[in-house]
Amino acid sequence: MLKLKVIACDVMRREVSWLASQSPCYVDVSFLSQGLHTTPEKLQLFLKEEIEKANQGLPYSHFNESTFYDYIILIYGLCDNSIVKLSSSRSPLVVPRAHDCITLLLGSKERYRTLFDSSPGTYWYSRGWIECSLQPGEERYTKTLKEYTEKYGEDNADYLMEMEQGWFNSYKHAFFIDWEDLGNSEYYRSYTKKCAEYLKWTYREEKGNTGLMERLLSGIFNEDEVLVVEPGMSIAASYDETIIKAC
Repeated sequence: MLKLKVIACDVMRREVSWLASQSPCYVDVSFLSQGLHTTPEKLQLFLKEEIEKANQGLPYSHFNESTFYDYIILIYGLCDNSIVKLSSSRSPLVVPRAHDCITLLLGSKERYRTLFDSSPGTYWYSRGWIECSLQPGEERYTKTLKEYTEKYGEDNADYLMEMEQGWFNSYKHAFFIDWEDLGNSEYYRSYTKKCAEYLKWTYREEKGNTGLMERLLSGIFNEDEVLVVEPGMSIAASYDETIIKAC
């Protein structure tokens, strides 16, 4: 049985936990806060620490078998180069060929590219994103305005809100990615619809696809889907359709 250490963003908690429970491998998962994405350098540091910790081995041993993980899997995309330069000293790293977690939720980088090209100006909603951070919508606007007003006064708050809302203008669509097997879809669907209505965006729903992550957590590593980084090598951006490379 393969022993896999999985390090994942908290945004993927439901999906990863569900797939890990069904894996034929031993899967040990650690989740990191979604908030670390706001500072890529900080996220990189936390990932490095988790990798180093994983290389020390499992916290227990069984039947005199190896106490080290066969692979360390990062459930992260390139994510503003947060994973660039990461390396492992003992167990190989396995990393999906993805710019961000949307590829993982949709099942392939090819599907993500097709949807990206056909529907420019799309903002993606998922269970994890809705749970882990305030998404564009009325709730975010109201809470952010209250926070700014209390900290900086009403006039400054209005200016800051204008800046805060400015980047929303580049979006036109709210896409909810539904992994229906996880249940409770209607709550997240309704939330996304309300956000779309408030922002005057069109609502659309895309079915999630478990394929890519299911293979990852089952120890199936297809070269066109994932990069296996041997000990001593590090992750680099490839700036082409493969997204990442080892160097």
